[in-house]
Amino acid sequence: MKDSACTSILIGKNASLNGSTLIARNDDTFLPIAPQRFYMHEAIHNQPGRVLKSYLNDFEATLPANAYRYNAVPNVNYKEQGYYEESGINEKNVAMSCTESTYGNERTLAYDPLNEKSGLDEDCMQTMVLPYIDSARHGVQYLGQLIKKYGSAAGNSVLFSDANEVWYMEIVTGHHWLAQRIPDDCYAVAANQVAIQWVDFSDARNFMYSDGIQEFVTKNHLNPDFEGFNFRHIFGTDTQKDRHYNTPRVWYAHHLFDADFEGTPESSELPFIVKPKRKLGTDDIEALLGSHYNETDFDPLGNGSEHDKLRYRPIGLNRTQNSHILEIRPNVDPSFQAIMWLNLGMPAFSPYVPFYTNANDTHPSYSTTPMTWDLKSAYWLFRTLSMLVESHHQAFIQQDIDYLKESRRTFKAQIKAIDAQAANLDANELTEFLTKANYQIVEKAEAQANALIGAFVTQGLQLSKLTFNMDKNL
Repeated sequence: MKDSACTSILIGKNASLNGSTLIARNDDTFLPIAPQRFYMHEAIHNQPGRVLKSYLNDFEATLPANAYRYNAVPNVNYKEQGYYEESGINEKNVAMSCTESTYGNERTLAYDPLNEKSGLDEDCMQTMVLPYIDSARHGVQYLGQLIKKYGSAAGNSVLFSDANEVWYMEIVTGHHWLAQRIPDDCYAVAANQVAIQWVDFSDARNFMYSDGIQEFVTKNHLNPDFEGFNFRHIFGTDTQKDRHYNTPRVWYAHHLFDADFEGTPESSELPFIVKPKRKLGTDDIEALLGSHYNETDFDPLGNGSEHDKLRYRPIGLNRTQNSHILEIRPNVDPSFQAIMWLNLGMPAFSPYVPFYTNANDTHPSYSTTPMTWDLKSAYWLFRTLSMLVESHHQAFIQQDIDYLKESRRTFKAQIKAIDAQAANLDANELTEFLTKANYQIVEKAEAQANALIGAFVTQGLQLSKLTFNMDKNL
């Protein structure tokens, strides 16, 4: 099952509210229901000969003998849908989020087609890279070498971060890619369309790219500009579909962070990288990734015309299987520096639950998702909550907004308290302590969600149209 669409945001450390580097993405699939689970991979030491085989094509690779511990959010039904480990942070505090489908144009693909039969596809990408990298920059280099060796089976965008740097990488043909470092004082947004714009090949600090990409473009007469190298113009698409499916999401992000932003939803030249007017935090990312053109005529749940409400594809969808924020924090010990905020419901209506990534495992409600409905599962619990809110949106939305605000307050208070305790523990005690702390966060989050679901069911029974009241006895 190939992902059909995702939305990504990256924030440099000097543009974030607390100095963290932040990368985040919605994982959107073709289906409203494609269960995922969240679990920890243990570190691997001296186990040569391990082999990874894709369930989607003929890709096969021998894995290194050693691997770092990391977390992942794969499909439950991986034999039919592929692994898609999606996102995570390894024990070196390097974050990676991948499988945002990105489409190169037919001109460039004619000269370097995708290796769909046996190339590295997005289903195996996270598994092939995250356990083996020591920095965000190293992640770009490592994945670049894999693309050189195996070719790419699909166009993809990949996000990397560590405590200091944030990188965005676009794989656009069978063997060509380019990556740009997001400036520390900026943010960037991408939405299933080639996003990187002007490239400076002499600036090794901020750009990395595939071998021979300039020669490839020159030889095949692919650059439409008289001067410069605009990666989006050369490799990207600019179609009617883009202007209704992709560019409006980028426009809304800039509009959300700057009410005076002058671009329009259907512009093909919206900026990829922007210096914000104010610092951005995890709350801003949650608002973006759960958004549906709120407070505009284009909101499917709003008051615009039926034409406008269906005009553009929203960011937060019913088929968002997970939404995540990968935060590498400053000013705390590296042993508890990394937090993954994970939302397994619809991001418009359900909370982002924080997890310290220096942990041995995850709560069973996250690690053992069943394929069918079960309120003991976090995936099904939060999707049930989301469905109830949307089904009675006008009646339930304010309670849901209040619940999400209280969840954010509760989580931040818990993190502050856990940090204070963690600072006094040695390495032998810390991982087990943080694992238990994650369990406690989950248990409180699920209790709050269950209470709200109970309230909604109770209220919903009173909203039934199958009622007829004449007197108290009838």
